[in-house]
Amino acid sequence: FVFKLTAAKQQDHFFQAAYLEERDAWVRDIKKAIHCIDGGQRFARKSTRKSVRLPETINLSALYLSMKDPEKGIKELKLEKDKKVFNHCFTGTSVIDWLVSSNSIRNRKEGLMLASSLLSEGYLQPAGDTSKAAAEGLSDTPFLDLSDAYYYFPDSGFFCEGNSSDDDVVLKEEFRGIVVKQGCLLKQ
Repeated sequence: FVFKLTAAKQQDHFFQAAYLEERDAWVRDIKKAIHCIDGGQRFARKSTRKSVRLPETINLSALYLSMKDPEKGIKELKLEKDKKVFNHCFTGTSVIDWLVSSNSIRNRKEGLMLASSLLSEGYLQPAGDTSKAAAEGLSDTPFLDLSDAYYYFPDSGFFCEGNSSDDDVVLKEEFRGIVVKQGCLLKQ
C-alpha cells in the first residue's frame, strides 16, 4: 500500500498506508490538491466547525472517543455487500441511532449534520461505493443515514475482502534512498 510522490525538485517521497482504502483516499485527496493548485486556486482545508456552524459545546474528539468505547460505543461489524466483505465497520444508520440514544442530538436531521462533521474532520471514513460517492459530493449530504452506507474508524483495522476498486496499475519499483521518517499516517 505504498505510493510515491515526486516533488518539483525531483525529490521522491514514499508514503505507506495501513490498507488499500486508506492509500486510495490519500491518493485521491493529493490529486484534488494538485488539481486545485495547478488551476491557480489557493488550496486550504476548510474547517467543518466554520462551514457547518457546530455549537461550541460539541467536542468532536470527545464524541469520537465515546463512539469508539468497546462497551457503550458503536459496534464494529463484519458486513457484506456486492460480493465484498467489510471488516470492522458499521452502517450510517447505526451511527445516527447511536447519536440519538446517547442524547448527543435531538433528531436524525441534527445527527446527519454531526455525522457529516465527523466524516469531514476525519473521525469517520467511508467504506464502499455508496458512502464514498456521498462523501465526494454526489449526494445531498456527505454522510448517509442508510443501512447500506458503510463507515469505519480510521484506526480500527478496517479492511475489505474481495475489493476490486484498485483499477490503477501500481508500478513495481525498487525503492532506493534513505528513510527520512517512518511511521503511521493519520488523515486529518
